[in-house]
Amino acid sequence: MKDITGLLGVRYPIIQGAMAWVAEHRLAAAVSNGGGLGLIAGGSADADFVRGQIQGARALTDKPFGVNIMLMSPFADDLMQLAIDEKVRVVTTGAGNPGKYIEALKAAGIVVIPVVASAALAKRMERAGADAVVAEGSESGGHIGEITTMNLVPQVADAVSIPVIAAGGIADGRGAAAAFMLGAKGVQVGTRFLSATEAVVAQSYKDRIIAAGDTDTVVTGRFTGHPVRVLRNKLAREMLSREKVDISVEEFEGLMSGTLRKAVVDGDADYGSLMAGQSAGLVKKEQPAAEIISEIMDGMREVYAAQGEYLGMGAGA
Repeated sequence: MKDITGLLGVRYPIIQGAMAWVAEHRLAAAVSNGGGLGLIAGGSADADFVRGQIQGARALTDKPFGVNIMLMSPFADDLMQLAIDEKVRVVTTGAGNPGKYIEALKAAGIVVIPVVASAALAKRMERAGADAVVAEGSESGGHIGEITTMNLVPQVADAVSIPVIAAGGIADGRGAAAAFMLGAKGVQVGTRFLSATEAVVAQSYKDRIIAAGDTDTVVTGRFTGHPVRVLRNKLAREMLSREKVDISVEEFEGLMSGTLRKAVVDGDADYGSLMAGQSAGLVKKEQPAAEIISEIMDGMREVYAAQGEYLGMGAGA
């Protein structure tokens, strides 16, 4: 199995989460310059916008970075061709099966990494030719699956022979070390990078992340089949209340439309969708992306050293 750092062309096995409206070229370049893999989130943007983001990242870094393409986007075909034309290092995908694109992407030398929420989907992606998968647990922010990271990662690792990247609830060296012990070869970190200095996010949103405690996220929209984890605020409470009455999926999603932009761009901490993972309670300050990466790696080393000493003592007892 190829080492994930070699596969991605990076120094550290840390990938920045592709958060819509957050994962733009400045954050992606900062993460890549810090030794991780930065990602630009395609979201529902068109090819011209994403091309500008790719060019912006290249003006700020000569290190590899990637693009995340949501397969439900009406511009998915265009974005896949754009990734090929621009020769980006990595394409990650979400919200669907990228099977029909994989051959062309790999022929262009692009590393293909789908995000999966089950071992069954991971196996399908391996058969389709994916180079690795991101196993994303329900602790993550934004749209989530049903299986926790601690249970999902080892089952995916057992199911496939390609590298597994763990995501969901990972914000420091302890979480990263745990993911590796579960069988992951890398980690994807989202919520902690929301507080990065380079993240172009409204300060009110960053402040809410930093102030969050362990119970400050909730999941809305479970009845729609597309649940979303967010920080508690007036919008979340209203949506949870509306779910208890007879509201249609269409009406619910209509009420939620545009609320992420309202949080990220407009800074509305009351009625914006403050997407965040359960790891928000571990985020304590705003700091440069490179410093975040360094702290995670140092924390991993400390865990390994401490646990190695403990296990050695146990073996000799």
